[in-house]
Amino acid sequence: MPDSNSASGSGTTREEASVKVPAKDPKKKDDKKDEDLSEEDLALKQQLELYVERVQDSDLGLQKVALESMRQEIRTSTSSMTSVPKPLKFLRPHYGTLKAYYETMADSDLKKFLADILSVLAMTMSAEGEWESLKYRLLGSEGDIGSWGHEYVRNLAGEIAHEYTSRQGEEAPIDDLMELVQEIVAFHMKHNAEYEAVDLLMEVEDLDLLVEHVDNTNYKRTCLYLTSAARYLPGPDDILVLDIAYMIYLKFEEYPSALQIALFLDNLQYVKQVFTSCDDLLRKKQFSYIIARHGITFELDEEMAGDDEEREALQDIINNNKLSEGYLTLARDIEVMEPKSPEDIYKAHLLDGRASAGASVDSARQNLAATFVNAFVNAGFGQDKLMTIPSEASSGGSSGNWLFKNKEHGKASAAASLGMILLWDVDSGLAQIDKYFHSNDNHVIAGALLGVGIVNCSVQNECDPALALLADYVDKEDTSIRIGAIMGLGLAYAGAQSEQIRSKLNRILGDNKAPLDVIAFTAISLGLVYVGSCNEEVAQAIIFALMDRSESELGDPLTRLLPLGLGLLYLGKQESVEATAEVSKTFNEKIRKYCDMTLLSCAYAGTGNVLKVQHLLGLCAQHLDKGESHQGPAVLGIAMVAMAEELGIEMAIRSLEHLLQYGEQNIRRAVPLALGLLCISNPKVNVMDTLSRLSHDADTEVAMAAVISLGLIGAGTNNARIAGMLRNLSSYYYKEASLLFCVRIAQGLVHLGKGLLTLSPFHSERFLLSPIALAGLVTLLHACLDMKAIILGKYHYVLYFLVLAMQPRMLLTVDENLKPLPVPVRVGQAVDVVGQAGRPKTITGFQTHSTPVLLAAGDRAELATEKYIPLSPILEGFVILKENPDYREDH
Repeated sequence: MPDSNSASGSGTTREEASVKVPAKDPKKKDDKKDEDLSEEDLALKQQLELYVERVQDSDLGLQKVALESMRQEIRTSTSSMTSVPKPLKFLRPHYGTLKAYYETMADSDLKKFLADILSVLAMTMSAEGEWESLKYRLLGSEGDIGSWGHEYVRNLAGEIAHEYTSRQGEEAPIDDLMELVQEIVAFHMKHNAEYEAVDLLMEVEDLDLLVEHVDNTNYKRTCLYLTSAARYLPGPDDILVLDIAYMIYLKFEEYPSALQIALFLDNLQYVKQVFTSCDDLLRKKQFSYIIARHGITFELDEEMAGDDEEREALQDIINNNKLSEGYLTLARDIEVMEPKSPEDIYKAHLLDGRASAGASVDSARQNLAATFVNAFVNAGFGQDKLMTIPSEASSGGSSGNWLFKNKEHGKASAAASLGMILLWDVDSGLAQIDKYFHSNDNHVIAGALLGVGIVNCSVQNECDPALALLADYVDKEDTSIRIGAIMGLGLAYAGAQSEQIRSKLNRILGDNKAPLDVIAFTAISLGLVYVGSCNEEVAQAIIFALMDRSESELGDPLTRLLPLGLGLLYLGKQESVEATAEVSKTFNEKIRKYCDMTLLSCAYAGTGNVLKVQHLLGLCAQHLDKGESHQGPAVLGIAMVAMAEELGIEMAIRSLEHLLQYGEQNIRRAVPLALGLLCISNPKVNVMDTLSRLSHDADTEVAMAAVISLGLIGAGTNNARIAGMLRNLSSYYYKEASLLFCVRIAQGLVHLGKGLLTLSPFHSERFLLSPIALAGLVTLLHACLDMKAIILGKYHYVLYFLVLAMQPRMLLTVDENLKPLPVPVRVGQAVDVVGQAGRPKTITGFQTHSTPVLLAAGDRAELATEKYIPLSPILEGFVILKENPDYREDH
């Protein structure tokens, strides 16, 4: 309490006010009021007025009885949610009187008793900014806080938050407040109001108290609230909140959830701690599946798994060696093993005459498109109709034939497409690609090198076949072979932070004789291998490479991949980018702003940081000269930052609409790509319509970007509406080779993996963001900012960067020996149940299927049987089930 004079001063003015009000014509007003009241209300009112008089009586005995009765009346009064309880209503006029009398009382138990009552009355009476309820609570007797009811406790919590802030400003002691906070938190946690307890503790910056108050019944709801709230908190608060959630999960041995938070924080110490605190091998296998899906390179040591055999089994899962097998199990179950040809995808017979006539011409550009479509559609299936035809069919083996229907650099993409078809299946993949290494055509060798990288993408192997095969080709004479080897290393070792690769590739960056395209791809590959690592030495090397570029080279679209390589090092690492961003301000002004935008957007990618989105929107609002290129990455940056949560996505889509209407050409070209990233593999109808409109835009660059984005939002969904749009576009653009090429690529993407794959970098119910997947998408989108030079030029193989983001969108349940185990599951739209009372349903509109099943964007699955217990709370990817010992079959 500040000082008594001022407090009593305000008290007197208040008292006068409350006395003055009825002074106009007390008689009439009172009569009128009393007429409205029922018999019992009137009795209650007179009773209370009597108590008020009695309280001021000199006889202590009478005082005590009066206070007791008053307290009884207040506590027992129940009322509807919307109205003030009767006793409080009738005592309102006397609040000032009681307050004044309180000031005159001598210190005693009775005085504290009255303080308690005043504290409750102040709840409805106190003026703004007075916090009287709290003041009297602190003066009163230390009784049970909950006995006055829920609303009182909530009111107090609100006042504590304000009082805490003002005391922090004055640096006054807060011990008495914290004692009260303890009581309130305990009350809330007992009464299923976990989120109110969390809010209060956030206000008083003392979340550690939570850990002692959570128990078995409420820890899940508490942690769910914490993790959801973390998205909306400014740093470093969000990290603190997640830390607490991690502690609580560990305390209750909810290890998979703890592991997810550890991965979200990118804290490998925490990941290790989860492994060491759990000694159940089956659960460790489930952790390994979660890590494998997230795509980080993680080495187990003795502490995490003591037994050598066990450790090997776990490392095998983490290395993703089970992925291909699981994916093919899904494909067989859904019966889509039959290879598809590009014609099956184009469905030209559904169109009118004019388009199909033009389609029969065998042009290199159309064959190149077919190569990509074939690779995307049959990705991971190990067989197709163009590249892997068994050699008995014709004496020479016809698989070579398709390869040579492509011109020069087209052959590189064709050879690499074999890697895509055999995706994740390292042994047979390398065996089949091997034949191309003996070719005497450099482009074919380049494609084979890239194919090796693709096969090894997101799968690690003890004997490092990719490094062994590709390392010698990095320093060859021929440019295309070098690029193939460098890009292959980038794909195979994305996120591995491998020293060997760094020393190999850093040399190229420092080599003055190396051509620009080799340097550009080297920067990207280094960025991928060291994604999100903030590695100083790699950053140094890329910065020097940027500074060494001549004026003419800085104008080249490929130079823009250098800042992107630099940005990938800081992907999602927020403030860590600042030192590098300062250095980038010293670059040549041609690339300075471009570099700045790219670094900023990468560093805050997936964080949902509103301030950064505003900053980027501000930069897009400027109308600049024709030559400026930095607004492209700024627009993509808006999508990269905002894609973290649903609200941000909705708002970003609306902001991008405005940019379309008012932006310059270079902004309009990037908007479709940004929309593609926001809704990747999640075709939202409004975005689909916008892109459909833009796909007929007068500016071909905008149209091409829109077409590719239609492919991205529909990637792996087989969405019939998008497929129809693209078919119509293919007949609309049948004379324009470059646009038709884009339409074909988009058609391939929509049927990615025959509809079994997704490109979304988010997993585990959109909680975790895989940095490698995001890096692949961002690299492709940056390349699409200049379609003509890169994708329609001779660097079309950047399309293969998408392989980093390709993951089966499946739920595959396995038994304790990791063999597929079909069980019934319900799959429906996920419902957000954070902070809701009781046990609300987490999915809606569900259907029951037998696993393995496909999960669309925003879907969630739950087991439809009690017979098994899943070892992961989130049913996605591989989930191990163990039998429920308490389960009894009903006969």
